[in-house]
Order: sequence, then structure tokens, then C-alpha cells
Amino acid sequence: MSAAMSTAGLVLPGSNSWINWQYLGFLFMNISPYFWCSLGIGLCVGLSVLGAAWGIFITGSSLLGAAIRVPRITSKNLISIIFCEAVAIYGVIVAIILQTKIESVNQLSNGLWPTSAYTAGYAILGSGLTTGWANLACGISVGVVGSSAALSDAQNSTLFVKILVVEIFGSALGLFGVIIGIIIAGQANFT
Repeated sequence: MSAAMSTAGLVLPGSNSWINWQYLGFLFMNISPYFWCSLGIGLCVGLSVLGAAWGIFITGSSLLGAAIRVPRITSKNLISIIFCEAVAIYGVIVAIILQTKIESVNQLSNGLWPTSAYTAGYAILGSGLTTGWANLACGISVGVVGSSAALSDAQNSTLFVKILVVEIFGSALGLFGVIIGIIIAGQANFT
């Protein structure tokens, strides 16, 4: 083992493993479960809004570019922008649901939190991450399909409805993330 790896903190002295599991366990036990809740809720909203913004950027740039040559496509293709915006709304809805799950619990006499509080904190973190990443992927996929819908509609107006069906399937990814996030959050019980 090189000295650069041990000084970078990847391998602790006296350890043969790349990961020091005892230290990670100590670290996770001493971080408040309310931090994990806040992180999960913040990432749920943040990643969902990022996915919506990315999708709107992809769709909007193609829509505006194609509308210069064929102005009739602007009003019809705004549905793609609305699908992208729905992704952000999914994240906000799940964040509100997650926020209602948080309850106040006192620390134990040893300074740690009850096991149920840790479980609830990690469940809310997992729910927020699942919903956020699913909505990020959904926003990008809806944006790409919306972009192709705008460009193909500019070429041939009969293709719009066919591509809109594909866009609806892409937006279902976000709903799957919301459903899984709600299922995971259902396990969060602080008491």
C-alpha cells in the first residue's frame, strides 16, 4: 500500500480494508436522524426541480429553434413544457408528505437517538433520494422526447400525437419514483 493512499484517508492505519466499517458505523450513529430527514427532503425537491429545469431547457431550446421556421408548433408543443414542470410538482408533493412524517424524539441518556428515530431518518432519506433521482431521470427523458416532438411536428404535423404518447410513458417514470418514495416513507416512524 502506498503512503499516498493512507495519508489521503482511504485506508486507515492498521486496517486491511478500503472501508473502515467501525468508523462508518460510529459516524452514522452520531449524526442526528433529523439531519438525514432534512437531507432527504432537500434532495427530493432539489433533484426534482433540477430534472424539471433540465427538461424545460432541452425542450424549450428545440421548440424555439423550430418555431422560427414553423410558428404553428409553439402552442401545441407547450404540453411538453407542462410535462416537465409536473416533475418539479411531484418532488414538492413528496417533500410535503415526508415533512409530515417527522416527529420530535428525545435523545437517550448515552447521547444517541432511539433506533426507531435512526430508522425513520434513513427511510425519509431513502424516500427523498429515490423520488429525487427518479424525477431527475424523468425530467431529462421528457425533455428529450419533447424536443424530438417539437422537431418532428415541425416536419410533419401528423407525428405529434404519436410522439406525445411516448412522452406520456416517459413522464410515468416520475410517478413511479413518487409511488416508491411514498412506500418507503410509510416505514418512517420515530416513536
